[in-house]
This record gives sequence, structure tokens and C-alpha cells, in this order.
Amino acid sequence: MTVQRGMQHSTSSTTVADLLERVLDKGIVIAGDIKIKLVEVELLTIQVRLVICSVDKAKEMGMDWWANNPAFNSRISPEPAGAALSEINERLARLEARHI
Repeated sequence: MTVQRGMQHSTSSTTVADLLERVLDKGIVIAGDIKIKLVEVELLTIQVRLVICSVDKAKEMGMDWWANNPAFNSRISPEPAGAALSEINERLARLEARHI
């Protein structure tokens, strides 16, 4: 009795477009931490969290920070720098008046 073993070919294949569509539809999270220590003293910690998904999936998860950001939404006008500076100066003057 002889058993022949040959190469088996997959009848279905996944294209890059299919894979990208699946990742954007379901989402993927990549997380990692980088710690720099010197003689058991932690000098720096960097936490990296990367979420890759479609805009619809991000909104579904509650991540829509770009909706209210003037840099990403043309319907929202950015606050003029002068107005923000005036507000800071007024707050500073009130704080200084309390401590005098």
C-alpha cells in the first residue's frame, strides 16, 4: 500500500482588499509599552495604543474626537487666538486680584 502526498492548494484566497475591508470593518488594536530604566530607576514610559478601523466603527465605539475639532471639520470655525488670549489674561487678573 502506497500513500502519495502531494501539495494541497487552497481553493479560496484572500486579496489585500478583502483583508483591508475586514480589518476596517472589525477593527484592530495594537498596544505596547516602552520603558527606559537606568539602575532600576524608571526614566521614561511611553504607552502606545493604536486603533485601526473605519470611521463608522470608530463612531460606534464612541471615538469621534475629530467631529468637534476645527482642524478636521470645516463647519466649525476655529477660536481666534486673540479671544483665547484675552480670556487667559482676564483669568490671570482675577487670580492676581485674589492674592493681593
